[in-house]
Amino acid sequence: MSCIFCQIAEGTIPANVVFKDDKVMAFRDIHPQAPVHIVIIPIKHIEKLTDIRGDDFGLIAYIFDIANDLARSEGIAGRGYRVVVNSGKEGGQVVQHLHFHLLGGRQLSGELG
Repeated sequence: MSCIFCQIAEGTIPANVVFKDDKVMAFRDIHPQAPVHIVIIPIKHIEKLTDIRGDDFGLIAYIFDIANDLARSEGIAGRGYRVVVNSGKEGGQVVQHLHFHLLGGRQLSGELG
């Protein structure tokens, strides 16, 4: 498979993994935008947000549960953090495998709402 995140999940491409089970994998971003920058992916290949269907919604809730656990273990839960997902070309999605960025460890700029 040509998807880089699928290859990381399979172990074909190395990554600094901080969490992995049969549903989700989390690893440190190789180009961090904050002191804590962890990429969280479903093991199952889902290309983008609009491809989420049926049972996938439970998987997405589980990903947010993992994001919260990682924020606590990284020491950023109390101070605040951001979870970002880009979807599609105009949304800034570079890798065509649904993924979430957990960012924190400093004051993040910009207000989104």
